[in-house]
Amino acid sequence: MSASAKPSVNSTSSTPFSNIDPTGFVKLGAQLPMLADILAQATTALALSLDNSQQRTLLLYLDKLLLWNKAYNLTAITDPVEALTKHIIDCLAIIAHLPPGTLLDIGTGAGLPAVIIAICQPERQCTALDSNQKKIRFIKQISSELGLTNVQPIAARIEAHDAQYDVVTSRAFASLIDFVAAANPRLANNGRLCAMKGKAPTTEELNMLDKEWQINTIKLDVPRLHDSRHLIELSLKNV
Repeated sequence: MSASAKPSVNSTSSTPFSNIDPTGFVKLGAQLPMLADILAQATTALALSLDNSQQRTLLLYLDKLLLWNKAYNLTAITDPVEALTKHIIDCLAIIAHLPPGTLLDIGTGAGLPAVIIAICQPERQCTALDSNQKKIRFIKQISSELGLTNVQPIAARIEAHDAQYDVVTSRAFASLIDFVAAANPRLANNGRLCAMKGKAPTTEELNMLDKEWQINTIKLDVPRLHDSRHLIELSLKNV
């Protein structure tokens, strides 16, 4: 990946966040200082240069995710530490590997990873696409509350969406083959598909894709998460 692909992640942050301003937090309560320190340690481990405001916004997003979870059916995870690790930090692990440009997140759900990317990279325009209108309403609400002007939430199926993007991500597709088939029409010239996966692609999947696609499998080291994580980056060979 070229240096230009990660303009905002070239240095580390080691600022302690134990005394973070609790204004606006509802669900995190007494756990806020601990969660803030866990997040600060994770951003340092991932070499992400996020300022105090960005880290606070990530925690506010987590707070609102848990606050509105029942109303919008956003996540099965209700423990704040687990949600921070498996949702926020998990998404942070891909930031340094993303190519630059406009981004579409297919099946974004509660905005994962679209909202996380938008917070970390305010210069990037992020479209959060999901057919579930309740979840898109949640993203619209929290984008407004968090002041995220670079997020465009859209309630639609991918087949009904016709714009093109430099980067297309997804965390939701069980099948890499299905993701490539759905995302390819939305890919701009010289664009990249970036699929968040647990396990690396199987030999069968690679064999089905490697005639048309250049495939780069990146093993991710997600702080505090012991499960396997990979980012699969695909680009068309003949463009």
